[in-house]
Amino acid sequence: MTFVEMSYSDRKGEALMGIEEIGGNVLVRDIMTSPVITAKKGDSIEKIAKIMEEDDIGSVIVVDDKENPLGIVTERDIVKRVVSKNILPSKFKVEDAMSAPLVTISAEASVSEAARIMSRLKIRRLGVFYKGRLEGVVSSKNIVAVTPELMDILTEKARITRPNQNSGNKVHGESLLGYCDECGHWSTFLKVVDGKNLCEDCRAEEEDEEEEEST
Repeated sequence: MTFVEMSYSDRKGEALMGIEEIGGNVLVRDIMTSPVITAKKGDSIEKIAKIMEEDDIGSVIVVDDKENPLGIVTERDIVKRVVSKNILPSKFKVEDAMSAPLVTISAEASVSEAARIMSRLKIRRLGVFYKGRLEGVVSSKNIVAVTPELMDILTEKARITRPNQNSGNKVHGESLLGYCDECGHWSTFLKVVDGKNLCEDCRAEEEDEEEEEST
């Protein structure tokens, strides 16, 4: 059986086996982003957006008064829950936009374990704990950055043949592994949309554009 003939679960399993080979001995602490950029749940989305722009980051961890993590706010959260609804960012609180709870992992865990958690839960970022403290964030981009040879191999394998375009559905088939045809980022959740392999973010952007055009 070739890679393109495998089910999604089988393809995902082979991908994770490859990450195990290359990243099994690399620890999360070696690739995580640190220090953690945090915000309080009562902060406004306007403030969070400015922090993201100033620090050139795509997410902020939300903490309580004791610095315990409550959740995470990503660029996608802001677009989906604030911008798309035409809500003023200055009037919208972080606690209403964040994704919670924050999924975490030990700094001593392997990169392959982080990849498995992200794949299983369909998320892109994990909070990283070391000795009981939140010390960093590891993202799918961090993992991709340290496994370029694996990504090249999987990309060749994961260029799945396009599903039947006569099915009448705009989005076809199960999730695929590979690089997004629109943004070029690696994704384990590609879908074929109008003949292109698109990641979750790019699919969401297209949907937002279609909604704006229809209004």
